[in-house]
Amino acid sequence: MRVVVALGGNALARRGEPMTADRLRANVKATCQALAGLAREHELVITHGNGPQVGLLALQNLAYQDVAAYPLDILGAETQGMIGYVVQQELTNALAGDREVAAVITTTVVSEDDPAFERPTKLIGPQYSAQDAAEAAAEYRWTIAKDGKAFRRVVPSPDPVRIVQTPLVRLLLENGLLVVCVGGGGVPVKTDNKGRQTGMQAVVDKDLASAALAAELEADTLIMLTDGDYVSENWGTPEQRDILTASPEAISQLAFAEGSMQPKVDAAIRVAKAGGRALIGPLDRLDDLLARKVGTEIRPDVAEGIVYV
Repeated sequence: MRVVVALGGNALARRGEPMTADRLRANVKATCQALAGLAREHELVITHGNGPQVGLLALQNLAYQDVAAYPLDILGAETQGMIGYVVQQELTNALAGDREVAAVITTTVVSEDDPAFERPTKLIGPQYSAQDAAEAAAEYRWTIAKDGKAFRRVVPSPDPVRIVQTPLVRLLLENGLLVVCVGGGGVPVKTDNKGRQTGMQAVVDKDLASAALAAELEADTLIMLTDGDYVSENWGTPEQRDILTASPEAISQLAFAEGSMQPKVDAAIRVAKAGGRALIGPLDRLDDLLARKVGTEIRPDVAEGIVYV
């Protein structure tokens, strides 16, 4: 199969952990060991988030005031190189060198007229208390939103139109390589009528960008790994119902948390409508997810619409 695996933030940094290089490597190593079996048998593309890391780099930027802070597009490219390097190395180690792994810095075309630029929703950086968040918002002119019981910075998250380097990724897959790309959704860019690219100040959702890539590659499956067992209707309420399988049409009628599960569902819908299937489930139970013992599957041929657990 041709499979795109999108690693959620929990694959890189656990909640509450310090965002150190050692913790990043330890988490990625465990993730790559879990993916090794899949990587040995299939054409595999790994994508990943960068929200905590790009926010950390932005904070580090602000600590040095002799030069202007680097913009988000350059920080996004920096995180692709940083995280891609670690994933490339740890996956190569997990496979004992049996497969060659290439990390590619990718750009994602977005529309400069996307309404997301007027309504930031993408969570980045560390969590703050209410007081610290208010102080950071005032000092840096950030937009702040709730993230569970804490607060985080939010930035624009425009929809991906296409992944510029898809032909390169396809070429690498056809030549037997495993590919790490679309880190943090890819660097958002706009293009003019001559094909020239200009970076945009935003962070593209990695699940939506991974779905765009999967559709363009005609991948069989998109797997979005997270820390939840299922996509759940009415999550966190007494009426919560876990979804086992759904058609894209049926699940599109439900609403989910905008900053977390909704982009995953939207990504799954995009892939299913292109003829593939999408799996959403826990990283630490990947084998069970593939065996359909846990997690949510969205595919075009579910006659019942939605099947609950």
